[in-house]
Amino acid sequence: MKLFKLLGNKKLFILLVGLILFIALMGFTLTNRTSLSWPEKFVRDTVGFVQGVFYKPASYMAGLFEDIGNLNSLYEENQELKLTAAQYLLQQASYNKLVQDNKRYKEDLKFTQQQLAQNQFDLRIANVTSVDTDADTGTIVIDLGQNDGVRKDMPVISTEGMVGIISETSPFHSTVKLLTTLDPLDSNSKAIAATVVGKENESFGMIESYDKATGMLTMTQIKENDPLKKGDEIVSSGSGGLFPSGMIIGKVVSRQVGDFGLTNTATIQPAADFKDWKEVFVVYTKETQE
Repeated sequence: MKLFKLLGNKKLFILLVGLILFIALMGFTLTNRTSLSWPEKFVRDTVGFVQGVFYKPASYMAGLFEDIGNLNSLYEENQELKLTAAQYLLQQASYNKLVQDNKRYKEDLKFTQQQLAQNQFDLRIANVTSVDTDADTGTIVIDLGQNDGVRKDMPVISTEGMVGIISETSPFHSTVKLLTTLDPLDSNSKAIAATVVGKENESFGMIESYDKATGMLTMTQIKENDPLKKGDEIVSSGSGGLFPSGMIIGKVVSRQVGDFGLTNTATIQPAADFKDWKEVFVVYTKETQE
């Protein structure tokens, strides 16, 4: 009767059954077994399935956020690489300019030394600060002026040949009137006494004008028996005292009879190209320096 009364208490009965099952389960699991029981298999498969369901999306989302973080890092790295490449290009351009400037300065120095050895005048290098390409005015401005001893009517040359003559000066700058402005009808135009290299005592003429259409200089007052011929190199003769002798002007392209038939004229290809100058040279004669 006591047993039935005990079984009649549901809570106590359930606790007793649970205790018995727990003891049985403990005894069952502590025994040596070669395989899992079906409840264990069921629990393990259920847990594995649930873990798989939640693990794959979680793993995917974690990878997605990691990829987003990597993309941000790649973007920042890409920006840094672009900046580095731009800086490299600027440095490369600056280096190339320095190389070209150095090469040009070496040529200028070599030219200056050659002129000093061959002629009785000194040269001062000047940077071209501005260029007036107008066909009628034809001037350039250089960074040498009165404070550097520059005076009006001093010749200006380049490494290729004669460029022009100083027309105006200020303390720190000077204006150079180019040979392209030579005009016999202009009272301010300075004709150049010229001769042929190697025939200085036999050939003579005056460079008086420049043809803007052909880009050629005209040499006049050439005598009929003058040995001047096509291909000869024309230089200043030094006559008149304004232009020292030996300054290269150009080469003879052709020779023809003058307008009045008494003398000949010659077409001269200028040695200087009258464009894209970086530096020129101002000619200082001994008289000017004194």
